[in-house]
Amino acid sequence: MSLIKSISGIRGTIGGSAGNNLTPIDIVKFTVAYAEVLYRKSGKKQLRVVIGRDARTSGEMVRNLISGTLMSVGVDVIDIGLSTTPTVEMEVVFQQADGGIIITASHNPAQWNALKLLNAKGEFFSAADGESVLQLAENDSFSFSEISMLGNYTTVDNAIDRHIKAVIQLDTVDVAAIKQARFKVAIDCVNSTGGIAIPKLLEALGVDDIHCLHCEPDGKFPHNPEPLPEHLTELSSFIKQSRSDIGFAVDPDVDRLAVMQENGTAFGEEYTLVAVSDYILQQTKGNTVSNLSSSQALKIVSQQHGVQYYASAVGEVNVVEMMKKVNAVIGGEGNGGVIYPQLHYGRDALVGIALFLTYLAKSGLTVSQLRNKYPDLHISKNKLELDTNIDIDRIFSSIKELYGQYNIIDIDGVRIDFGNQWVHLRKSNTEPIIRIYAESNSKVAADNLAQKIIEDVKQYIQQ
Repeated sequence: MSLIKSISGIRGTIGGSAGNNLTPIDIVKFTVAYAEVLYRKSGKKQLRVVIGRDARTSGEMVRNLISGTLMSVGVDVIDIGLSTTPTVEMEVVFQQADGGIIITASHNPAQWNALKLLNAKGEFFSAADGESVLQLAENDSFSFSEISMLGNYTTVDNAIDRHIKAVIQLDTVDVAAIKQARFKVAIDCVNSTGGIAIPKLLEALGVDDIHCLHCEPDGKFPHNPEPLPEHLTELSSFIKQSRSDIGFAVDPDVDRLAVMQENGTAFGEEYTLVAVSDYILQQTKGNTVSNLSSSQALKIVSQQHGVQYYASAVGEVNVVEMMKKVNAVIGGEGNGGVIYPQLHYGRDALVGIALFLTYLAKSGLTVSQLRNKYPDLHISKNKLELDTNIDIDRIFSSIKELYGQYNIIDIDGVRIDFGNQWVHLRKSNTEPIIRIYAESNSKVAADNLAQKIIEDVKQYIQQ
């Protein structure tokens, strides 16, 4: 499938036929539907929407379609140009806009692009609002504005600078300590907008020794853009060769943060949030949140600080909803997504870097010494493809019954806690598969636990 419509937005591959790929027709229909939902929610006759994009080569074309379409239905467009997802989120609030659209396919390859939809708080659309957009997009009876009611188009070129200023002004970010530590930092920005934002941020934090890999924002990704260890071998080699103190890698829209240790090995995407949370909880006691498929290392660290950990359904909007509900001081997702509500409710690699470097500077530890503070847990990630006629909900009911003696959470599929290990089964919203994640104290144990559950599912299907 090359076109995926969900409550959080629409994404697909560029080119091809309408309805099967991300074509101009699909972009226009989805943008009009989004604007209509904003009109209905706000009750206003005139709207203002912020747009920004990552550096992928289709971005300018998609930007032109979106901005023209918004103007055609009377929306004033504020275009902040090449930017990051968290920057767009913050700019919606700064501009007091009614919403925002981020043009990015995140970690997807270069042939993909997407529209991520924000509300007036600069946060992702709720499930209900996203569903309304999907329903309206299927309706071709759109009405466009007359000449006197067309929207206006303006550009803003300092949104990233404003974002960085807000980060360094946080009372939990210590620029003086970072400057005094004299870190040598290597970064891989996958030739997207991190190449604009991250060097600026590091300079503002007092880092003088910055080594950039793939920081030209031309959208020509030099490797798979998802910041996983297997895609960051060049950064790893460079860290060892240059004797850098730390490495940072981000995805194309800069909401996920991967950390590399001074020995060139990965800190672990699950542990970005764990380390930042450990630091924040030393400053402010409060609840923490991550999703059901994230490492329980955050729960362990939270308990060490005497605070309560909560698990949410998978998805940033669900994490944010839970964070607000329990008044969490820090939260996020185990893919390197840090959400620090003192700045804003969105995954933000920039604030992640600032908080991580502050912690490192204040602790006097190396990155590997910091990593050794935390439990060494391993996650096994698997998926099981099913026939389209399989009733996945009945499978989940069967698994819940089979493991009824254990602690089960069923707000998003089924998660079973087996003391010091867990397994999480959840269905895809776009294809007939079950994702099965398991965590234990070794890779072998995690793989074995996942395979045991997979065999249970297969046995049920064969009945």
